[in-house]
Amino acid sequence: MPDTRTSTPTKKAAATRTRSGTESTESARHSEPPAPEVPDFQVDREELSDNDYRDLHRDPEVRAIATPIPMRVVRPVVLDTDGQGPGPADPDGASWGLEATGTLASPYTGRGVCVALLDTGIDAGHEAFQGPALELVQRDFTGEDHGDLDGHSTHVAGTVFGRSVGGRRIGVAPGVPRALIGKVLGQATVTTTETLVRAIEWAIDGGARVISLSLGFDFPALVCRWTEDGMPADLAASRALELYRDNLRLVDGLMELIEAETRIGKGALLVAAAGNESKCDLRPDYRIAVAPPAAGDGILSVGALGTAGPPHDRLSIAPFSNSRPLVCAPGVAVTSARAGGGLVRLSGTSMASPHVAGLAALWAEYQRHNRFPVRVGTLFSKLEGQADRGRLAPYADPKDIGAGLVTAPLD
Repeated sequence: MPDTRTSTPTKKAAATRTRSGTESTESARHSEPPAPEVPDFQVDREELSDNDYRDLHRDPEVRAIATPIPMRVVRPVVLDTDGQGPGPADPDGASWGLEATGTLASPYTGRGVCVALLDTGIDAGHEAFQGPALELVQRDFTGEDHGDLDGHSTHVAGTVFGRSVGGRRIGVAPGVPRALIGKVLGQATVTTTETLVRAIEWAIDGGARVISLSLGFDFPALVCRWTEDGMPADLAASRALELYRDNLRLVDGLMELIEAETRIGKGALLVAAAGNESKCDLRPDYRIAVAPPAAGDGILSVGALGTAGPPHDRLSIAPFSNSRPLVCAPGVAVTSARAGGGLVRLSGTSMASPHVAGLAALWAEYQRHNRFPVRVGTLFSKLEGQADRGRLAPYADPKDIGAGLVTAPLD
C-alpha cells in the first residue's frame, strides 16, 4: 500500500512522483518563506526503499510519512424515510436541533461566511440549495463526477446551510453565501488520507473558514481484510495500528500548518464527526474512542445527542456516539435534505457535526458583526466555551459529552 506524505516546499506545487523501491510513501514537508508568508503544504507520493525512508525521517522539511489508510463515511445508524421515525419530535417549522442549540433565537445566519464540506458530494438541484443567494462550488476528487449518489453529504449540507424546505427550516446557517463541496468519497473509488489532505488544501485555498468532515479512518476494515487474506490476527492488528499512528501524525502535522496559516487570517476550523462505533445500548462500557481524523490535534470533534426520556427537554449522549469528543450536538433523528428531493430523518455523529459547522459559521458572522477579525482559534474557543451542560441529563459522563452542547450566539 502506498504511503502518504504532506509537504510544503518553498514554491507551492502538488506533485506525484514514483521511484523504484519497496514502498510507496507520501510525506509532509514545510519550509519557512520570508515573513509574513506562511508555508503551504503539498502531498507527494513516492516509492521508497528502506534507505529512502530513513533519509526522509531525517529531513527537517518532512513533517510526516504515512501509508495512506482508507477513509469511509461516518455512516448514519438510523434511516427512516416513511415518517417521523424514532427520536425527538420536531417543533413546528424547524428541525429539533435548531431549537436545542438556540439557533432559532439567534440573529445570525452565517452571512458572509464561506464553508466547505468534504464528503460524498451534493444534490445541487435539491430545493434546499436553490436561490441566487447561494453559490455552490464543486470539486470531484473521486473521478466519479459531481453529484451525491450516496445521499450522506446532501443531508449534512442541509443541516449546515440548507434553505427551508416546504416551510420547514433545516439549516443552522441558511445565510451562508458560498459553499465549497469537495466530493472525496465515491461509490467505487477507495479514498485515502492523501485525498483528504488535498481536499483540505483546496478548501482553504478557496476561502473556507469552516470545514465539515463526516468521515473517518477505516481501521476495522483493514484488520478484517488482512485476516481474511490469511494474515495472523496479531500481525494484522499490529500493522493496522502502525498505519493508524502514522496517519494520525500526518493529520497532526497538517493541523500545525493550518494553525500557522490562521496567524495571517487564512486557515479554517475543521469540525469532524466523532464516529458511530460505540454500543452502549448493548453494554455500558462498550465505548469506542473518537476516531481520526476527528482525534487530530486542533480538530473539533463532535458527539451525538438525543433525548434522555421524560422530561423531554433533557438530552443525553446517543448510545452509538464515540467517547471523548470535545463537544456534542443533536444527532438523533435529525431532519434534513434527502438526495432526490424532500426530507429524511437520520441519526449519527455525522448528523451532529454539521450542526457545529453551521454554528461555527454563526460565530464567524458574530465576530465580523462586532468588528473582530475572524480567527480560527477564537471560533474554537467560542464553540467550546459557550457549550451548555444545563440541558444535558444529570448522569451524563463528561467523557462522552466533552464541553457540552454547542450553542448559537444570541446577541
